[in-house]
Amino acid sequence: MNHTPRMLFAMIRAGMRDQVLDSNTPWMCVSCYFCAVRCPQDVHIPDVMYALKAMATRAGRYPDSTAPDFSRTFVENIHTYGRSFEVGLIARHYLRHYVTRLPGVAPMGLGMLSKGRLGFRPKHIRDLDGLRAILDRAGELEGAES
Repeated sequence: MNHTPRMLFAMIRAGMRDQVLDSNTPWMCVSCYFCAVRCPQDVHIPDVMYALKAMATRAGRYPDSTAPDFSRTFVENIHTYGRSFEVGLIARHYLRHYVTRLPGVAPMGLGMLSKGRLGFRPKHIRDLDGLRAILDRAGELEGAES
């Protein structure tokens, strides 16, 4: 990360919009929520990072298409299946951006598949239509705030 989340928040407060949107910090966030759980001020840092990624994507302010493509593929999986489909996500991402690295990660992926840690086929959640309605409404609300 070229800025810590704390530095990024200070930049936001200082009105440094361009520098914030050009930062790689939101793209490095893996949304584990560890920071949110530990934050003494109860700041939901991953939510802020998601919002900054969305703003940067809309403004076309990212160093290359790798991170936005990954986010877009992840969201498409959620809309399609109701959950992440890791094999499809990684396969699509690596085929698009890191095809020469596939042989290096294949053994790990095959090992996870063989131990039942990854499913080879996607699983849909129950009431996928209900989830899609929620996501669509959230998108409408997000668009209304812009």
